[in-house]
Amino acid sequence: MATTGEESVERPLVEPGVLERRRYQAELADQAASGHTLVCLPTGLGKTTVSLLVTAERLHEQGGTSLLLAPTKPLVTQHAEFYREALTIPDDEIVVFTGEVSPDDREELFERTRIVIATPQVVENDLIGGRIDLATTTHLTFDECHRASGNYAYNYIAERYHADAEQPLVTGMSASPGGDEEAIQSVCENLGLASVAVMTEEDADVADYTHDTSVEWERVTLPDEILAIRDSLVAVIEERLEKLKELGVSHTTSADISQRDLNRIRSELQQLIDNDQSEGYEGMSIHAEVMKLRRAVTLAETQSVESLRRYFERQRNAARSSGASKASQRLVSEAKVREAMEQAETYDDLHPKFRRARILLAQCLGIEGGERVIVFTESRDTAETLTEFLGAHFETRKFVGQGDKEGSDGMTQNEQQETLDAFRAGEFEVLVSTSVAEEGLDVPEVDLVLFYEPVPTAIRSIQRKGRTGRQTEGRVMVLLAEDTRDEAYFWKSRHEQSRMTDELDSLKNAAGSIESDLAQQGLDAFEGDRATSSSETDATANGDGQPGLSSFAMPSESDSTDEADADEEGEAGDSATDDEEVVATAASDDGVEIVVDQRELDASIARDLSTREGCETRLETLAVGDYVLSDRVVVERKSVSDFLDTLTGGDRSLFEQVGDAARHYARPVVLIEGDDLYGERNVHPNAIRGALASLAVDFGASVLRTTDESDTADLLHVIAGREQEVADREVSVHGEKGAKTLTEQQEYVVSSIADIGPVTARALLEEFGTVEGVMIANEADLQTVSGVGEVTAERIREVVGSDYDP
Repeated sequence: MATTGEESVERPLVEPGVLERRRYQAELADQAASGHTLVCLPTGLGKTTVSLLVTAERLHEQGGTSLLLAPTKPLVTQHAEFYREALTIPDDEIVVFTGEVSPDDREELFERTRIVIATPQVVENDLIGGRIDLATTTHLTFDECHRASGNYAYNYIAERYHADAEQPLVTGMSASPGGDEEAIQSVCENLGLASVAVMTEEDADVADYTHDTSVEWERVTLPDEILAIRDSLVAVIEERLEKLKELGVSHTTSADISQRDLNRIRSELQQLIDNDQSEGYEGMSIHAEVMKLRRAVTLAETQSVESLRRYFERQRNAARSSGASKASQRLVSEAKVREAMEQAETYDDLHPKFRRARILLAQCLGIEGGERVIVFTESRDTAETLTEFLGAHFETRKFVGQGDKEGSDGMTQNEQQETLDAFRAGEFEVLVSTSVAEEGLDVPEVDLVLFYEPVPTAIRSIQRKGRTGRQTEGRVMVLLAEDTRDEAYFWKSRHEQSRMTDELDSLKNAAGSIESDLAQQGLDAFEGDRATSSSETDATANGDGQPGLSSFAMPSESDSTDEADADEEGEAGDSATDDEEVVATAASDDGVEIVVDQRELDASIARDLSTREGCETRLETLAVGDYVLSDRVVVERKSVSDFLDTLTGGDRSLFEQVGDAARHYARPVVLIEGDDLYGERNVHPNAIRGALASLAVDFGASVLRTTDESDTADLLHVIAGREQEVADREVSVHGEKGAKTLTEQQEYVVSSIADIGPVTARALLEEFGTVEGVMIANEADLQTVSGVGEVTAERIREVVGSDYDP
């Protein structure tokens, strides 16, 4: 922020006197405004300001909407506060989208706001569900864009944006985009970035705003008691590795085996399982035990005995639970592990890192007159124990993620924000944080960043060090337990840190070659040119004389096809020449709609379908099925593993689900996805055939097979096209099957009110006795029913009591 005597930024839509004018930020913003750009700038030097300047220019010149994506809720909130302070745009036109904002509200807000700041998962869901349209979005920013790999939501959103936006412009931001040129190029390809803009701390314009951040390593020696606990666990690991060696999958019995070798062993065991060899199952259980034991060793060596005690307690609880794995049961019953548990219970001292941390904080905050310190740790258990320990000497608070874990409550978004605000205001001295505060979060400048353990990943190490050294010289200290896994992480971190620094320093010189490579490859995938899907290819007659979909025309049914439909098909056939084949394609220009259950978003199917031309997806919480393709077709999707689980685990939910589907839809479909149905598990083939026969004969379900998620998406698309385009049927999440009982009809009527669903409908009917009773109940009475809160009660009254407006 600009202060007295400093030049401030003066641009359209930018609040005068708020932003300090920095030449390097203006240069980066100008470059990013000219094309799809990756902006690389060290942490703490204002990447968000660069993006804001581009957003302001685009909104001023092009209008439309700007979308900024950040990976965590605290980051989203922080960006929103910054944008509201630094832009002249009214605060209510800069909105935050997280999972706490209802989908209906997000749909309405997106149409009328100018800037949306959101987590990527929320935007991904809204795009799949058809709730938002990126056509008029004129600027899209991906914060911490190094995350754009694999199936992360950034990749899908980028593809949709380049395809749907009328005037797209993408800015990617990161202080650490990747470990090498190939990784950086991959990020650019995934986001559709064509140029790279880099500033390092060596640049003259940037150097004026940076200060040295020294890194010091503090070694601590473990006491004999902790070494004894570790040795007991190591002995068990070596015994288990000996068994894996006997199975022929391990070449060593050393407890220092690398994670890479353990991953290789797991892969070899999976191959044995795939070949139906019982040794694979035995080995996989032993492998799981080794992984648990290694985690226990790491906690004992590098974290705290208290963390180890909590871990042991979770393992005991897991072993007692129904369906506990053999690995968990063996772990807690093993004599040497029980010995280690007893040693941990009786150990009444602290890990030496605790005392060293206290001394370092006392030096910084007392002797040296420092004001703020952040302590980072990998373990939430350690964070909570440290907060309690340091709190006896300093004003200390914890900062952890939002998810609740066994024995540990997470922090809400408001609690996180209040904690950071209090830290900035100097209300306490020490913030003890897990990794949630590493990435990009604007934690106030501090006098010391203390790593409780080394960080093995260079990117995370850079992010942490960026929390200090912004306005004055800062210190980073790392605690390292000698002769432990800390040592391995120390050398790995140092190696990757050096490599990353070299890459960032050389990236400016390499930017030209990266851009050249990107230009040669082109951005075809982001030009809106959709590759023909396999369903569309299958729907077209090929040159080999194989049949198109016309060969599988809809049968004449008195309840679904009238004479007019038959006449239209006849006229189409008469108009064809001898050399032409009339093909019923999977979707016409009007397209098809597929309703997807929210719980199916873990798979890529919905994302795949949503990117297809002529296919619209809608997200619902379905009471029946996973995909609704018409008013009579609902699909229950099961992987081969899930299907076989119903036969081996006594889980009959599949048959209950198909029974529900058959009661609501005339054409229920069970789709089994994957290969080797008869070979994946040791299940008698006749048992599998019996289950398939029951689904078809007892429940009237069609059983279809697909090879993978892509194949499933193709098949769903084809069926939806046949139903909606060929048979002219509509999509209904309530189905069309008649002959419901009176009870079913009552539940159907009530469940359709404000989409409350069948469970809440039954609860309402049980409470009020009749449909009429539900309809006339007031909001207060409605809220007495389980599952009905204030929002739901308001929606019910709105639907029931509002005037009809056709």
